[in-house]
Formats: sequence, C-alpha cells, structure tokens
Amino acid sequence: MLRGVATLVCLPALVAGAAAAQATAAARVAPRQLVAALPTAHDARDRPTADGRLVARVGSRRPITRVRTALPVIGQTSDRRGRGWLRVRLPGRTLALTPPRSGWIRAAHVRLSTTAWHIVVDVGARRVTVYGGGRRLRTFSAIVGKRSTPTPRGAYFVEENVRLPGDAAGAPFALATSARSNVLQEFAGGPGQIALHGLDNVGGQLGTAVSHGCIRLATSAVTWLATRMTPGVPITIA
Repeated sequence: MLRGVATLVCLPALVAGAAAAQATAAARVAPRQLVAALPTAHDARDRPTADGRLVARVGSRRPITRVRTALPVIGQTSDRRGRGWLRVRLPGRTLALTPPRSGWIRAAHVRLSTTAWHIVVDVGARRVTVYGGGRRLRTFSAIVGKRSTPTPRGAYFVEENVRLPGDAAGAPFALATSARSNVLQEFAGGPGQIALHGLDNVGGQLGTAVSHGCIRLATSAVTWLATRMTPGVPITIA
C-alpha cells in the first residue's frame, strides 16, 4: 500500500432527521463482534467452497505496521466435506474493484476473538460515535469528505492503528480503515485508503466537509481512539 506513513490515504500530504439517522446506526451495533486473526495468508472466495471465485488474497500482516491481519466475521458455515468457512469483511479493494466488500475464507488456521468496540461515522451530522458493548460511550465532532471526494458509506473496520511522526499530515494518530475512496483510486502514492486521523499539519474546522474523504478529529479525540481501538474493530459509515 504505502511507501511511508505520509502517504496514508487522503491526507493532503500524506432535529428529527439526525435523530433518526443516529437511531438507525445504533440499531446495527451489536454488543460484541467476532474477529478472525490470520496467522497465515488466506484466499477469499465469493462462496464457501474451494472452487468459489477468488475475490481477494489477504496477507497475514498489514502493510504499514506489520500487525496481524484481523477481519470481522459476519457469517459461518460448513461445506459438503465438513470444512468450516467464515464470511469476513475484506481489507482494501477486491480483485474486481467492486463490491461486495466481503468474502469466504477457510476457518482452519485462524484465531478467533471478540471485540466490544464499534465506531459509527455519521457523515451528514459530521460526527463520530463510539460504542462499547452496544452502549454509546463517546461522541466526537469530525471533518468529513467534501462533495467532490466524499467519505464512502458502508460497513468497514480498522485495519491498523498508526502512530504518526509529529510532522506528518494527520498526526498524532491514524486509524487506517478498510474503506477506500470511490473517487480516488490512488492518492499521494497510496491506494486511496480512508482513515480517521488528527488535525496536525492539515487543519480544518470540525463540523465541516473539506477532506479528501478521510475523517479528521481533534487531537484529544483521535488520541482517545488510538489508545483503545485495535485491528478488526467494526466501523459503520452512514
């Protein structure tokens, strides 16, 4: 993905309606999310069979921090031979560069755990809400994508938790997500990856829509997130 953290996506160098939207997002937040960590690389297929169409090859480690790849599990089944399969959300773009953003991997050679965290980004309200165990814990004002480079909506997850150098755009932290821009196939040497990151060296007024698609947060907010969020935490962008 990157040649360096400075190219982490869309970084420049690198009321009733709102209440209804929040209620809808909250309804999708489960108390816990099953997460599959990959000790080895896996092929993801479009159906739970060995002859299913290959939609992605998922490495065992993420490219920036080399942390273990962790994928939210959204389905489980067995094939005719009794082999277990997991439907997981996928990092990056699929081989076809189009949805769905999920695929089936073999359940063998994965390590399962759960997370109680869930991040919900309300693009219209320009707000990030953090849930723990299904309960709303924190709400932060945010900057979202401008009209020409909107923040993509959908179900995603945290790929990596990155501590950025003090002079990097978006410092001090970035949560690199599985979301990719629908407009920018490439940005500053990276793959158009969307992140939640700080305001350092990029600026902007919270509550506005001026970014290339990333979600910018105040230093206190992104630091709070970075000290708690791990790979595999689900993110809903609505």
